This record gives sequence, C-alpha cells and structure tokens, in this order.
Amino acid sequence: MDYDLVIIGAGPTGLFAAYYAGFRGLSMAVVDSLPEPGGQVTAMYPEKMIYDVGGFPGVRGRDLVQGLVDQAAPWNPAYLLGRKAEKLETGSDGVELTLDGGEVLRAGAVLITAGIGEFTPRPLPAGDGWLGRGMVHFVPSLQAHAGQHVVVVGGGDSAFDWCLALQPVAASVTLVHRRAKFRAAESIVREVRGLGVPLVTDAEVTRFVESASGALEAVEVSVKGGEDLVLPAQAVVAALGFTADLGPIESWGLEIDHRAISVDTTMATARARVYAAGDVASYPGKVKLIATGFGEAATAVNNIAVALDPEAHLFPGHSSNVE
Repeated sequence: MDYDLVIIGAGPTGLFAAYYAGFRGLSMAVVDSLPEPGGQVTAMYPEKMIYDVGGFPGVRGRDLVQGLVDQAAPWNPAYLLGRKAEKLETGSDGVELTLDGGEVLRAGAVLITAGIGEFTPRPLPAGDGWLGRGMVHFVPSLQAHAGQHVVVVGGGDSAFDWCLALQPVAASVTLVHRRAKFRAAESIVREVRGLGVPLVTDAEVTRFVESASGALEAVEVSVKGGEDLVLPAQAVVAALGFTADLGPIESWGLEIDHRAISVDTTMATARARVYAAGDVASYPGKVKLIATGFGEAATAVNNIAVALDPEAHLFPGHSSNVE
C-alpha cells in the first residue's frame, strides 16, 4: 500500500484533510490538476480578503492557503500537483487510483475534495504557445513580476484583484477588456481606477511581440473604433476565468447530484472506501463555505481512520491534548 489515504483536490478542504489525516496517524498523498495548492482560492482570488473563516477577522486567500500548507507540513503529505486523477478501482482491501500518465496510487481509501471540479482556464487566442513564456493564468509569486510591465486581460473580479496585487510591485499594470462594462464589483473597479491603472476597454490583445532573445516584450491591442495600441509587456495575466467540471470522477460509479457527489453523515459515497468533503459533497441542507468544508474534512478523516482500523476510536481526542 503506497498510502493510507489519497486526497483528490488541494483546495482548503483537501489541505485541512491532509493535516487531519496526519493528526490521525495516516500517511497521505494530495493530487490536484492545478500546479499550485489552494484550488479555487489560488486560481481565482488569492489576493481577496475572506471574512468567514473562524478565528480570522479577515484573511487574504493566499495567506489562508499558506497557513493550511504549513499546518499540514509536519505530517509530510506527498503533493502530486499538475496531475489528474483518471480512473478509480476499489477492492475489499483498498483502492487503486490511476493518474494521467499511467501512474497508479494504492491506498486504503480516497477522499474527494475537488471543489466544483477540475479547472480549465479559458484561453486567450493570441497567447497560444506563450503559456509559461510570459503568459500566466494566475500569479504564484508577485515578486516574480517586480519591475515588469504587466498586461492583465479580463473584466472580472480576479482580473481586478491581480491589478491591485501587482500595481505596487510592477513597473506598470494595464488592464485590457473586450467589453465596455466590467463583471467585477464596482467597488474594486473604483479602487483600481483610483490607483491610476489604465483600463483599455472594447479592446482585445491580438498579438504577442517577441524580442530578439525570444522573450515577450510587448502586446498589440486592437481597440474597437480607435487606434491600435502596442503596450510594453514582460508578462500577461490571462484572467479570463475558468471552466470547471468533475471530469473522470463522473464515471466512477458515484451518485452525482447537480455536479456534486452525494454523501451520508460519515461523508461516505456510494462506493466503499470512497469519501467526499467540501463543495464537491452534497447532502440535504448543505451550505457551501470553506468553514463547512473544514468540518466535513475532519468528519471524513475520522470515519476513514475507523474504516481502515476498526479498533481505532472515531473521536481522536482534542488536538490541544496532544503533545
């Protein structure tokens, strides 16, 4: 057996489940299709303040994710990021999870914490071939763009979040949006305008301009009813949103209810040794909050611990009593 538990999804619920699995003495791996931990928080609002997590009057999304990673770190979770879970087989003594590329993970149980599913960034056609060479969909490190000219493409909250986050460190930040109106909240639009960030509307990035060394140096922008622009750019943040679906999970023989997995009070699914928690889990009266996911993760892991070892206690005691 490679692990006691494989967690599918590295969002807040999955990260807290990794901590709690370690607390229960279980070895674990965390699989996620995104290259960074944090799930939807990292992908869509890392710089946004979150106000409904217990113990934090307000916490920035990025800081919450880092705290969860640090909390799980003493238990040494194996992170398999940028990997997709493709196939699941269950038996009387465990599960086998096949990842893209053919790697097979063997575990005592699986906990699905996949949020609203696998994220696929909406493409920026002009940026074809530039991903990782100057174009990104989210920003793992703000300092990586210090002193750069950055163009943010999009009109939603995440695009404006990136403008706010990058403006203090970048040489310049310009937002380009193909419509005149924004989907973002008016308050954040006003805040970005107040910082003097140019907002180029009714416009599209049509070409990435390559320097003699092969690096990105500028983008060409077509403006409806106006003159085309050439904007200096060492980085483009394509914040056009993401599509999400459960992908192969829907073919695993689970009971699916409106793109979520039905669970019982132990967070168990219709298949033995397969559990779900967080936004991907469904039951009557469910409220989709990060705080809810934390509680569901603890419920799932405690029940998994008993399923793997019937002599174990469901309630492990309070963490404050453990040295």
